[in-house]
Amino acid sequence: MPFTEALKLAFGSILSHKLRSFLTLLGVIFGVGTVIVVVSLIEGFNAYVDDKIANIGTNAFSVQRFSIEDFSSVEAMNAARRKNKDVTIDDLKAIEALDGSIGAAAGKAATMADVKYDETTLFNVQISGVSPSLHGIQGIEEREGRYFIDAEDESRRFVCFIGSELADKLFPTGGAVGRILKVDGRTYQVIGVGKEQGSAFGQTRDMYVSIPLQTFLTVYGVRRSISITVASTTPETYDDAIEQVRTLMRVRRKVEPDEKDSFGIVTPSAINQLRDAIFGTIQVAAIGVTSISLIVGGIVIMNIMLVSVTERTKEIGIRKSIGARQSDVLKQFLAESTTLALVGGSIGVAVAYLIAKFVAVVFGIPTALPLVWVTISLVVSSSVGLVSGVYPAWKAARLDPIEALRAD
Repeated sequence: MPFTEALKLAFGSILSHKLRSFLTLLGVIFGVGTVIVVVSLIEGFNAYVDDKIANIGTNAFSVQRFSIEDFSSVEAMNAARRKNKDVTIDDLKAIEALDGSIGAAAGKAATMADVKYDETTLFNVQISGVSPSLHGIQGIEEREGRYFIDAEDESRRFVCFIGSELADKLFPTGGAVGRILKVDGRTYQVIGVGKEQGSAFGQTRDMYVSIPLQTFLTVYGVRRSISITVASTTPETYDDAIEQVRTLMRVRRKVEPDEKDSFGIVTPSAINQLRDAIFGTIQVAAIGVTSISLIVGGIVIMNIMLVSVTERTKEIGIRKSIGARQSDVLKQFLAESTTLALVGGSIGVAVAYLIAKFVAVVFGIPTALPLVWVTISLVVSSSVGLVSGVYPAWKAARLDPIEALRAD
């Protein structure tokens, strides 16, 4: 029997019992659909982290008081608090003085404050003191105006660069550049507005005021820890730059060769490793649990195929009496069970895709559906149908044609 003929018979049988076929497929639909929804959410989150969280800058990494490992437990964090000193402006100057693999370095410190313009006051706005060089490292773009320069940082000028959402709320008619606003009662001149960045985990990234780092430390005090973003000269010197900075920081803090770093160096790969460690386990567990539906679906398909063999015993007898071989009957029923499961898997993928899009639009949760997972889902569902149809197909193929013709 040609393969196309087997498929034609399979689709004919499925369409002749539409309701029964649909009810048979529910297990496969739920199983595949749930797996695809889980994968879409996790893959979307992974892409979201890569774009919003792990995107430190071009060839960049961050030096901070705490490392990612320090957040692994309460004990580790308490030990780090006792051991790790603040990262200071002097550390930034030492890194900036390095030659070789270091392309640029920028410091950043932050606090929360109220921002006021005229009669409008915005509460608990993020105020960041940043080095002008951060503009180039992170590729900060201006909607209007400009970023501040080294001279303004060195002279501790009271100028600021603000987020687009903050600008729209304080200056709804536009023209933010050149205006004077108050941060904690101190006046700052707006010299630029950043392009819209969107949100991260439901929190806007466009409600901020950036001021020169030296101005920030003058106003809020130098007794605080800053973070330092460092960029290597090229992608090839990235690892060398990390080791160069690590060596410098260990020497400055007099860390013994056998001791752990008393500071943190955060890279995009470290953030992604932490993400994979957390969500990789969740993904495996979620897929494992939801795959139970596929097993149930496979059992249902096997039962329905056994019922189908019983119902079509006389048909099988007629076909065998006019020359159909055992392999033809076997191929027919295997094609039917596999096609049944494949249709269910396709419906499950389509339903899951629509659910993922609905979640992304309504709740703002990022989703992504890699083609490889669609392929895997369809292959697995087809395999479930194939395995489930083996025994019914074997039973049908082994029927004696004479006994089959006598069946009622």
